[in-house]
Amino acid sequence: MKILKTYFITFIIFFSFSVQSSSKNVPDSFADLAEKLMPSVVNISTTQTVVTNSNPFPFQFPPGSPFGDMFKEFGTPQERKSSALGSGFIIDEKGIVVTNNHVIQDAEDIIVRVNGDKEFKAEVIGADPLSDIAVLQLETNEKFIPVKFGDSDKARIGDWVIAIGNPFGLGGTVTSGIISARNRSIGLSRYEDYIQTDASINSGNSGGPLFDMNGNVIGINTAILGRNGSIGIGFSIPSNSAKIVIDQLIEFGETKRGWLGVRIQDVTKEIAEVEQLNEARGALVASVAENSPSDKAGVKAGDIILEFDGQKIQEMKELPAIVAKTEVGKKVDVKIWRNKREMIKKITLGRLETSEDFKVSEQPKQIETKIENLNITVRTLTKEDIKERKLPNQINGLVITKIESGSPLINSIEVNSIILEAQKKKIKSASDLNQITNQVLNSNQKTILLVIYNSQNQRRYIGIKLK
Repeated sequence: MKILKTYFITFIIFFSFSVQSSSKNVPDSFADLAEKLMPSVVNISTTQTVVTNSNPFPFQFPPGSPFGDMFKEFGTPQERKSSALGSGFIIDEKGIVVTNNHVIQDAEDIIVRVNGDKEFKAEVIGADPLSDIAVLQLETNEKFIPVKFGDSDKARIGDWVIAIGNPFGLGGTVTSGIISARNRSIGLSRYEDYIQTDASINSGNSGGPLFDMNGNVIGINTAILGRNGSIGIGFSIPSNSAKIVIDQLIEFGETKRGWLGVRIQDVTKEIAEVEQLNEARGALVASVAENSPSDKAGVKAGDIILEFDGQKIQEMKELPAIVAKTEVGKKVDVKIWRNKREMIKKITLGRLETSEDFKVSEQPKQIETKIENLNITVRTLTKEDIKERKLPNQINGLVITKIESGSPLINSIEVNSIILEAQKKKIKSASDLNQITNQVLNSNQKTILLVIYNSQNQRRYIGIKLK
């Protein structure tokens, strides 16, 4: 019995030692690491001019008044400066800064604050909306302290990380946490493979770095879940993916992504069963663009891409990211499944940005929807609308494209007006407006209050009686 106890105690001690020795210690403090990295993290502020038309009268005409249309052209255009805040980090001693594209998009002036006190103007070297990455050059001859990129592929779930940035304009703020998940896709951009972290990330952290415990950048903080601030779910662009884009932007001022020329979809269990594939894997080719690299190599609709350049494709979403990272003009082996057997196609990659397929996909979709209860047709407000009409940034709404003769709006609102709110609720989609009009019709009041921008970009409140 004593011998058994001795073995048992020995086993516990050995097991405990093994666990402790195989795990990394919890950091006592991040102070030394933060002190070393802070000079390389910058705060970014941008400004742009927004033009609006002011009401020339000290009062509002009542809804439906003919005087409203009569005097609408007398509104005085007024300019105001709109500002935004973000973060970034220095990757070269000459003052090359990396940030998110959405931080500097459409900016007229970019000011970068380094180490909390020095301010410099910056110019955009290159920007890529598809990956949400931008590279800036500080306008100065000063030397800076750069940070290095780490290998994000080696980052593991549970590893400690720290984020440094400019949340809510407060400047140099350090937060810590762990990597919560890998390979996240949240529908923000075409190429998504986010690192998820619970390190606190808030508005203004966009473009800032996510560091590992060696002080290397393994991610670019880009998005959060939660409208009012951090809820412990933040997302970062992996450094390995980002670095390919950054290097191209520095060298060419633009990206050069590989292009196959296929439209793909998921391989379901049912499709795998019909095709006699051992499991649901790969990317099913739905169509092949004419004269594309895949077309020239003999790839056909119905083929299932199993491997690309030696890399296995388990899920459909993996293929676009892998192809995009591959050098334009490279000849690659693509393993496909056709007629219940594997075959290899040799494909010379084209360039995505110059393809007709890319140009078509980048055109904004103008899907029109009829709002039956109002007898109008609408479409979603686009970024192009905001830019062309010089509207305030960050607004949502529906552009009225048609008003039918029986519409209750016919004498109050005109085509090209933008519906911003209904019953004091913001309108982001046609379904929002449909839902609210249905609620109004089922109420006793049957009057709907709309907030619009008319065709002269004047903000108006309109009360409409529904039948």
